[in-house]
Amino acid sequence: MPKRSEEMLMDLWMSLLLVWITCVPCVSVTPITGQSKSTQTGGSTAVASGLGEGQRLLSRAKRGWVWNQMFVLEEFSGPDPILVGRLHTDLDVGSKNIKYVLAGEGAGTIFAINELTGDIHAMKRLDREEKAEYTLTAQVINADTDEPLEPPSEFIIKVQDINDNPPQFIEGPYRASVPEMSAVGTPVTRVTATDADDPVYGNSAKLVYSILEGQPYFSVDPNSATIKIALHGMDREMREEYLVVIQAKDMGGHMGGLSGTTTVTITLTDINDNPPKFSKSLYEFIIPEDLPLGKMGGKVKANDRDIGENAKSTYNVIEGNDQGVFEIVTDPQTQEGILRLKKPLDYESKRAYTLKVEATNIRSELSSGGPFKDTATVKVVVEDADEPPVFSKPLYLLEVNENAPINTVIGTVTARDPDSSGSLVRYSIDRHTDMERQFNINFDDGKITLAKALDRETDMWHNITVTATEVKNHSQVSRAIVAIRVMDINDNAPEFATEYEAFLCENGKPGQVIQTVSAVDKDDPIQGHYFDYRLVPEMLNNPNFTIKNNQDNSISVLAKHDTFRRQKQEMYFLPIIVTDNGNPPMSSTNTLTIRVCGCSKEGIVQSCNVEAYVLPIGLSMGALIAILACIILLLVVLFVTLRRHKNEPLIIKDDEDVRENIIRYDDEGGGEEDTEAFDIATLQNPDGINGYLPRKDIKPDLQFMPRAGQHSGPNGVDVDEFINVRLHEADNDPTAPPYDSIQIYGYEGRGSIAGSLSSLETASSDSDQNYDYLREWGPRFRRLGELYSVGESDRET
Repeated sequence: MPKRSEEMLMDLWMSLLLVWITCVPCVSVTPITGQSKSTQTGGSTAVASGLGEGQRLLSRAKRGWVWNQMFVLEEFSGPDPILVGRLHTDLDVGSKNIKYVLAGEGAGTIFAINELTGDIHAMKRLDREEKAEYTLTAQVINADTDEPLEPPSEFIIKVQDINDNPPQFIEGPYRASVPEMSAVGTPVTRVTATDADDPVYGNSAKLVYSILEGQPYFSVDPNSATIKIALHGMDREMREEYLVVIQAKDMGGHMGGLSGTTTVTITLTDINDNPPKFSKSLYEFIIPEDLPLGKMGGKVKANDRDIGENAKSTYNVIEGNDQGVFEIVTDPQTQEGILRLKKPLDYESKRAYTLKVEATNIRSELSSGGPFKDTATVKVVVEDADEPPVFSKPLYLLEVNENAPINTVIGTVTARDPDSSGSLVRYSIDRHTDMERQFNINFDDGKITLAKALDRETDMWHNITVTATEVKNHSQVSRAIVAIRVMDINDNAPEFATEYEAFLCENGKPGQVIQTVSAVDKDDPIQGHYFDYRLVPEMLNNPNFTIKNNQDNSISVLAKHDTFRRQKQEMYFLPIIVTDNGNPPMSSTNTLTIRVCGCSKEGIVQSCNVEAYVLPIGLSMGALIAILACIILLLVVLFVTLRRHKNEPLIIKDDEDVRENIIRYDDEGGGEEDTEAFDIATLQNPDGINGYLPRKDIKPDLQFMPRAGQHSGPNGVDVDEFINVRLHEADNDPTAPPYDSIQIYGYEGRGSIAGSLSSLETASSDSDQNYDYLREWGPRFRRLGELYSVGESDRET
């Protein structure tokens, strides 16, 4: 019944509004700025009242009418155009020919005016949300001449809103989250709906929110649209996600209002409201005693219904770990407790452990209940394993004197088998750490002895590795480091720190310090070094030099007089004995070389050579340079002269015989094309020097003068006579051997008219050869011909 009354009241208001818009009663208004105005009550239309005749005598024309705003309902859909308003002027008295003209936004398309009556109609349906107002201009003109009778006036037509747009959630659907176990009334999120209707006019844009789905878990504020927790104790582990439907309705939520909905997905976030819980109350592990430190021996797991950081637990061993053998850490990936060894296990000393493990995490402030922790029992059984021998020390430090004799016992290492079986142990030295094999070790008892002599000055420390191996199981090996320090003894004599060479000025004064001398010793005594210096006994009465102790392990060598001269003696040798304070003392004799030099007045050494002293005193350095330059110039001239003389061609006199000796080689020549065996030009031109050329095939023991050969004129040279002469000289040469040299002809040359003498290249056999021509070659080949002839007769027979 109340809703029906409201609808009737709304219909009544709408009817009154339409009547009010269409009515055109006029009221007079007081002129503003010299104008007389009249407005329609309600502001829909306005008609100007006429002006008196006397008033037209004023100096300027006055506009006869003005009007205010006009209003039209949006979405009006009647069969005829809707009347918006009417224009009227006092010039319109029925007798004058006037016409109303409309211009501006929508003139002629949306709005039309009756030219005679001034009625304005809306020709189309208007939408306020599309355009809320229109600005137009009205004017009265002469209907015949179209001349304006009044200046144009501007007015506004406003579109009045009706509730034609439902609320909309532009940002929906929504997602939100809230911690689980939140208190009632805790805000979750806020939604926002918009309405395109006019928020100023009526309740078309007044929204009211309500919840359609999501009760009784959530509620929404009807005005602010804030969603809140409505139920106590909402647990994520029971239900994690909720879907809530929110409705927004305009017209203040009254009947007839339009509405829109959206969804909100609300997720309960986790808090640490669940304690960890071990899946078992008792865990049992079997761990071998040789498990390396830090390795895992077992796993325990405490489950937590929470997620993420809230599910992380911390594990601790709270009982049974007095010796600190075990530790338990959390695996960040699986949240398991990893039981690890912190100290080595020993089956022989303890074979089982009982541990109490606790898992804890931090409880959230929103949760309630008991402490967030749980405990479990862990039993560890140690399994026996074959362990390597164990040395009594991980590092042995031994000492030995560097003069210790061979086979001296330096020290002993000991190792035992920790297993209950108690296997024997054998010792050895890792030779990679004792490459020079300076030490030995007893195989059975581990005594280390010296194998080679030591020298502390070479190696002060020796670090070796000793291995211990079980007899029963050779794979069980352990190692220990043995550091052997070589103790020093006084076995090195001191000596000069460097090779000193002192310089003594001729003009020096008696008592002048010539050189400061210090010594070094390779030994390193505990009490430090102290050196004693003295001259050798035969130099104690040395008239030239003496020494002075500087009390800092050094001495100063002093000159006794000032009469040192380089002409007399250029260099002195001063032997000095240096003795250390060791037990027994060691000493050595070192010689100091002292050179006598010429010095300036300030004592600066200038020259230490005797030759420099004997030069003429008046000869300056410039003169010396000039003399040296002249010597170099003479040497250059001499060198150039000799080189030119060497390059001059050899002039051969006509009466000289240049024919060479015939040289015999022990290798075959190259035939007619061989030009390297001898100078063929000599045979072609035997005119020349009758000189002697040494033989190339032998090295004569005696040198003899060449004999004068027969001379022949330059134009009557006989080569055959020349060869015979040379053969005669060669036969009578006492330096030549009494035999002919054997020649091996490996190459006969090419192009010879005689052709090849070898029978290897012929295709005929020995039986086809005729050797009678050998008898015609002379007595030297007669015997050879007879031998071949005999061979032929034998084959025939």
